[in-house]
Amino acid sequence: MSQVEVLYEGRALLGEGVSWDASEGVLLWVDIEAGHVFRLKPGTEPERIVLGQKVGAVVPRRAGGLVLAVKEGFALMDRWGGPLRVVASPEPDKPENRMNDGKCDSNGRFFAGSISPEPKAAGFYRFDPDGSVQRVLGDITISNGLGFSPDNRTLYYIDSPTYRVDAFDYDAETGSIARRRTLIEVPREHGEPDGMTLDEAGCLWVAHWGGHAVRRYTPRGVLDRTLEVPASQVSNCAFGGPDLSELYITTASAWLDESRRRQEPHAGDLFVVSPGVKGLPAFPFGG
Repeated sequence: MSQVEVLYEGRALLGEGVSWDASEGVLLWVDIEAGHVFRLKPGTEPERIVLGQKVGAVVPRRAGGLVLAVKEGFALMDRWGGPLRVVASPEPDKPENRMNDGKCDSNGRFFAGSISPEPKAAGFYRFDPDGSVQRVLGDITISNGLGFSPDNRTLYYIDSPTYRVDAFDYDAETGSIARRRTLIEVPREHGEPDGMTLDEAGCLWVAHWGGHAVRRYTPRGVLDRTLEVPASQVSNCAFGGPDLSELYITTASAWLDESRRRQEPHAGDLFVVSPGVKGLPAFPFGG
């Protein structure tokens, strides 16, 4: 399967936060605008949790259950479908903001950022297994894709309106970052960089919002492959499957007018492709 195919006709308003839970052999993702969390075991129909608030990302916990980046902040769920407990609110003074994309590092720290209607009024945060929250970056507008290099020494990060993918030196022992630099300058015609994942060769796979594509870049930031997606608002991607050889892609249907919806009947669907390379395992939350 070298072409992108529809896996689930979900017609999500804003599909996002996709990750593979290897311990359960299931795919997790969210519909941010609808406030839904999905779990799909390949070959079956997905299960759904209705949260009642917007949710930007979901990650499994080592002890069982889920950690989520929700409208109010960081939340825990002790089991699938159990009560949601918001345990940390990093931006209580900014009710117009909401949490967005996130994922964990190798030591079980959950990194996630916010999105703001005002330029540079959002942030990027680290939620540690002990329940503490650290602000990692400020002056962010739309905190989006992130990922770690195979050696865990580099953190890649996207603030979408900058049309850049930045790189930081990463200290896996302390969870700290340093030496920010630009790795990729995305041409406007490719669409905004959104969600992101990495493969075992250290290449970056970036979803391009408004660009009908996921693009692969080398660790030096050179574009070397484009996967066309039959939906313009491509929001995120993650490797999964038993051997991490499948790439799952989320998209959105919100903000399309009727004409565009007719042109994009698969907008909001979940897609899958076997690109011929394998991804890196996703890490669970340690708390």
